[in-house]
Amino acid sequence: MASCCCTSTPLPSSSTSITKFISGQPYLSILETQCSTIKDLQIIHAQIIKSGLIKDTIAASRVLAFAATSPAADINYALKVFNQTQNPNTFTWNTIIRGFSRSSNPRMAISLFIDMLFHSSMDPDRLTYPSVFKAYAELGMAQVGAQLHGRILKLGMQFDVYICNCIVHMYANCGCFIEAFEMFGDGEDMDVVSWNSMIMSLAKVGKVDDARELFDEMPQRNCVSWNSMISGYVRAGKWGEALSLFGTMQAEKMKPSEFTLVSLLNASAQLGALKQGEWIHDYIKKNKVELNVIVTTAIINMYCKCGSIESACQVFESAPVKGLSCWNSMIMGLATNGRENEAIELFSKLGSSDLEPDDVSFIGVLMACNHSGLVGKAKHYFHLMRERYKIEASIKHYGCMIDVLGRAGLLKEAETLVKSMPMKADGVIWGSLLSSCRSYGDVKMGEWAYRNLINLGVGADEESCGHVLLSNVYASTGHFDMAMQERILMKQKQIDKNPGCSLIEVNGEVHEFLSGGRLHPQTPLLQNLILDDNFT
Repeated sequence: MASCCCTSTPLPSSSTSITKFISGQPYLSILETQCSTIKDLQIIHAQIIKSGLIKDTIAASRVLAFAATSPAADINYALKVFNQTQNPNTFTWNTIIRGFSRSSNPRMAISLFIDMLFHSSMDPDRLTYPSVFKAYAELGMAQVGAQLHGRILKLGMQFDVYICNCIVHMYANCGCFIEAFEMFGDGEDMDVVSWNSMIMSLAKVGKVDDARELFDEMPQRNCVSWNSMISGYVRAGKWGEALSLFGTMQAEKMKPSEFTLVSLLNASAQLGALKQGEWIHDYIKKNKVELNVIVTTAIINMYCKCGSIESACQVFESAPVKGLSCWNSMIMGLATNGRENEAIELFSKLGSSDLEPDDVSFIGVLMACNHSGLVGKAKHYFHLMRERYKIEASIKHYGCMIDVLGRAGLLKEAETLVKSMPMKADGVIWGSLLSSCRSYGDVKMGEWAYRNLINLGVGADEESCGHVLLSNVYASTGHFDMAMQERILMKQKQIDKNPGCSLIEVNGEVHEFLSGGRLHPQTPLLQNLILDDNFT
């Protein structure tokens, strides 16, 4: 008879109806088959307490498990349940420790483990330790976690695969690769989880070549392995390698996950590889991949970065759910693709939607104002951001405002804003001001901006840019001797000006051409095409 209550019928919506629904029925079955939210749990929990069933350790553990580890977990409610549990057993302790290790407060998992170790009658078992190692990994406390590793050795648990995986993950995630490799060895005795932990952690800190070596040596790979390697390449700016590896992944008939597809869309965006991005978008549609906010944002961003703004608009308009990141990507895309008025209009629509603009939204609308020279609107939005939405202006917001003022020739206002900034201006701001000084022939302010740029201790690229811009400032005002002096100074310092470059996509392959370059194998063909075009 117990099975008749385990139907898929959802719980009624009101508290009174739920109470009547569960009255006289097996509460634990309802908890396992019908409960989907903390509100549902609270009502069922109340009935379990009222019936006296809560005194049963198994019943209390089931309530705790839902509150601590289910998709609808509420770890604070779980802690209240745990504190009210009479005679918690090892399973109960493990559940609350595991719940906190996955929460935003992993430190509490360690605190509970210490309580279990010294203030309870229960001893930790092999299922307790992985959660504690996970907490140490999340907190970046590998040195303290090493003490627990020592306890594992004393207890003879070092050969437990589940525990080993968590120790490897802790060391690798904290950047302790010597200890991680000592534990990992040659990987022969490790499963795919440990291999993935090593690859993921190496890629995360930029050691993508080392990660690739391990990836190639893996005895078996799963989707996590491929995703970790591809996302590692994208994070390191090796977008071509990411797309190439995806080709290998396809050849091996491995189905990409949502995270892999997002990484590939980002790689296509950075390379301007529209055909590749369109293929990935088609793959998402054909395979009915869920168009959640993350995926939708990545598609919009890819089309915007590749200059296909109409396609981006279509994706945005047809999106089943528009998160704030979707709005931000669309506003930014319109602003950077010559559709400034539409970007400003979309920002206004965002303001009247259920969502509130954030700091990124305001960067987008300020960029739109900058590109269209709308100084008054830029000032309005800058004021609105701080006064109405209480958003502190970041260096990017200040950079947009200084650029829009400089482009409009309002150099004194730009100077005043720079001096009023609560943070030190960066190379982008000084470079922007230098560029405006060249346009309007303000030598004095140009020299001031240049000195501040150099005083930042910038790299060779930024210093080269500073010399070139100051030289142009002098040249624009007829001070050709001083302009030449800047160029000579660059040669004396052995600073080269980086040539401009362009990326073009031909038959799905992205090619880079340097300004004045002759090294690309397709250069003669391109020159012939240009000559033919001139004749026609």
